[in-house]
Amino acid sequence: MDGNGRWAKSRGLPRIEGHRRGVETVRRTIEAANDFGIEYLTLYAFSVENWKRPEEEVGALMNLLDHFLRKETKTLIKNRVRLRTIGRTEDLPPKVRRELDRTVAATAEFTEHTLVLALNYGSRTEVLDAARAYAAGVAEGRIDPDDLSWESFARHLYTADLPDPDLVIRTSGETRVSNFLLLQAAYAEFVFLPIYWPDFGREEFAEALHEFNRRERRFGRTGDQLVAVASGSGTS
Repeated sequence: MDGNGRWAKSRGLPRIEGHRRGVETVRRTIEAANDFGIEYLTLYAFSVENWKRPEEEVGALMNLLDHFLRKETKTLIKNRVRLRTIGRTEDLPPKVRRELDRTVAATAEFTEHTLVLALNYGSRTEVLDAARAYAAGVAEGRIDPDDLSWESFARHLYTADLPDPDLVIRTSGETRVSNFLLLQAAYAEFVFLPIYWPDFGREEFAEALHEFNRRERRFGRTGDQLVAVASGSGTS
């Protein structure tokens, strides 16, 4: 969700106003995802690198997150949306952690839709945490390193019980992934949009989904193999 600050600057507004408008876009995007039948939506809300921003801006972002959770929990419950988080959330301010814990608990039973907030998240940090957990399992005799596989290692990622993303959308015109789900997105489709996040709406979301549906996802196979599998004459 990139471009809040630049959206505000282009309009002569303070950066925090861009973040406020970005929160409104989050609300619209969650509603649209539900309407489009999307079961899992992950929003990259705050990265481990974002702590480097001015203290005033970081504080404002934390306040906006706290306000969003307080205001939107009832809506999440009404729409049966489960909230999950990925990242080192233990490092977030105590008031934000309390609201996160409260909302996660209040929505835990829902299975129709899942909203995942990536908070204090970085893919490289995630890999380090997973490697540490895996190594501890080996040292304690719970894990046999000779049985190492992607599946056994992935159980130690923040996303262990979540599906890999099919589509990654980045706004603002930047064409990089910025340390986001680097391992999980190995076979994801990417759509880069030239608009800032506050301008992202239902129409842009639908266009990104349309672009995704146009693409052929081969996962290492040839196009002819996919046709054979689809027709039932090949092996999957």
